[in-house]
Amino acid sequence: MLEIVLLIAGFILLIKGADIFVSASVGIAKKLKVPNVVIGLTIVAMGTSAPEVVISVTASLQGSNDLAVSNIVGSNIFNLIFIVGLFALIKSLDFNVRDVIKDFSLSIAAAVLLLIIAVTSRFVSYDTRIAAGIMLTIFIIYMILLVKQAMRNKTADDSAEQQKPLILSVVFAVIGCAMIIFGGQLTVDNAVKIAETIGITERVIGLTVIAIGTSLPELITFGVACKKKETGLAFGAIIGSNIFNILFILGLAGLISPLSFDSAMVFDMGFLIFGSLITLLFVYTGKRLGRREGAVMLALYLGYMAWVIV
Repeated sequence: MLEIVLLIAGFILLIKGADIFVSASVGIAKKLKVPNVVIGLTIVAMGTSAPEVVISVTASLQGSNDLAVSNIVGSNIFNLIFIVGLFALIKSLDFNVRDVIKDFSLSIAAAVLLLIIAVTSRFVSYDTRIAAGIMLTIFIIYMILLVKQAMRNKTADDSAEQQKPLILSVVFAVIGCAMIIFGGQLTVDNAVKIAETIGITERVIGLTVIAIGTSLPELITFGVACKKKETGLAFGAIIGSNIFNILFILGLAGLISPLSFDSAMVFDMGFLIFGSLITLLFVYTGKRLGRREGAVMLALYLGYMAWVIV
């Protein structure tokens, strides 16, 4: 089927485009002497979520907000419960609780806020653009605080990346951005066509195929970080991505087109919160995620996916 081929092509463009864009943007930032930690908290974190940004914003522009919301919720569930659970099952992950508790709490709070918006919008008639504006405001405040903290703890960097010509980095950033935009358009268009052809909802497509496809950058990043024994950094990147996905991406999509939710999406958000609390409990009580915890998380994810598909 042509739509499936084009959907896969869209994913390839999204993932490779995000990789090119992040590398080039890091090169530009280093050339301009932006501290490494600021680069990590902003450009790299946002770059790994670039596929979700394009998918959700494109879907919102086309009036397919079911796809925008389900993509973000599905990506966050996959990021936290499947990716972290999978690597915990392979090898135990150790954490410094103090390093993750604040951001993890904000990630859960963001999911709770989204659930509140979803529930209230079903019973009270109001413009969800107001709620989207609140989400964006919270994200901006969060980023300002992060950057201020980063600037206080910045370190010098003399890597070879600084020696790359600035114009070359700019050209690659433009190429990467173009690949992301075109790949996002391909993915959304063909995902909707496939859903219509086989008679399933945009929600199911968003929670499964698109959510998993757009989360591949996080999967790769987490794997590389774990291989380098940077498990705290890897876990923090997942939490940061989840915060960005809800507060920024859905906030932006919600300003473009009012967000809409059905009862099934409310369940999805509830599962995201439940899975987040279970993971937080594992991390807080044991200060690690072992194979047993990883097995529980994977079982939760597989059970949830079975429910969604069936």
